[in-house]
Amino acid sequence: DDILNFAFMAYCSDGRPVAFPDITYGFYSVYANLYHSKAEIIPLNEDFTVNIGKFCGINKTVVLANPNAPTGISLSLIDIERIVSSNPDNVVLIDEAYVDFGAQSCLPLLSKYDNLLIVRTFSKSRALAGARLGFAIGNKEIISDLETLRFSTNPYNVNRISLKVGSAAIDSDYYFENNCKKIIATREKTTDALRNLGFEVIDSKANFIFIRHPSIGGNNLYLSLKDRGILIRHFKDERISEYNRVTIGSEEEMEVFLKVIKQIISEDN
Repeated sequence: DDILNFAFMAYCSDGRPVAFPDITYGFYSVYANLYHSKAEIIPLNEDFTVNIGKFCGINKTVVLANPNAPTGISLSLIDIERIVSSNPDNVVLIDEAYVDFGAQSCLPLLSKYDNLLIVRTFSKSRALAGARLGFAIGNKEIISDLETLRFSTNPYNVNRISLKVGSAAIDSDYYFENNCKKIIATREKTTDALRNLGFEVIDSKANFIFIRHPSIGGNNLYLSLKDRGILIRHFKDERISEYNRVTIGSEEEMEVFLKVIKQIISEDN
């Protein structure tokens, strides 16, 4: 979030333009409002995919989460390159917070494009949310811009303990990769089970799934699960109010979730 904050401060403040989807990580609009950006919020397609053509040649700073949140839908490397190559005079920020759960990273594009900024976090696939640790990858000039703002506003934003923990996490790739594989396998198993129960489940490349049931309202499902001690994420935005985001836990946790879901469906019928 610090990196996103610095990026919006550097490239989108004081009325400068920025573009991002209408349904995405909520802090993009928060930062745009904070820095008085001229924000163009571009609606996702009906199937919640990003409208690639609307971002090509837009001549504005572009901010995209890949995979997107809360949908879990990912962009292909080809589509990202179309956006980056068609906006050579503007920074294109790709937020890869969830990329390790099955999406394709755009790291290979860095050697070709100076306007690409990739943002990553240790909070998701590395399971270090409490460390509050992230990093950015881009060309020297872009990183220099971010460092200038960091040293001017928040030079001590990362403590020594978080840095040590982050370094240890990088040295533990075997654990991290196997944990991601477990989450992916559990995600697919849960997706299949929910579809068999009549749910619409969007294909996800994140550590969560986005679900809707044809006869149980999104808020009703959220409240029914909450009453039984299971928390999922409900959104009040009109376009997605019938959906809920379900984080993938351990296989045992998801079995409990599915058991309760079956009870709710049975009661609804």
